[in-house]
Amino acid sequence: MHPDFLREIHNQRGREMQERAHRARLVRMIRRSRHGRDLPPDQEIVIPAIPDYVDGSFRAERAVDQVATEAGQEPVARHAA
Repeated sequence: MHPDFLREIHNQRGREMQERAHRARLVRMIRRSRHGRDLPPDQEIVIPAIPDYVDGSFRAERAVDQVATEAGQEPVARHAA
């Protein structure tokens, strides 16, 4: 085989291997960050409260169904008047 062809095949293989190694490094970084290994052990994860309405306000009272379920009762069926 001609030396220029061999050189080009060798260079192409090298580029492919570098790209493959780069992708493997990215996958490892993503997996580590998903498992929370980047957080110090004494730091707690704080989940912010999610507003109930679009304007960012929260519902002041709980729903009747939720109160009944917590009390161990069946929720009241709502009928059209």
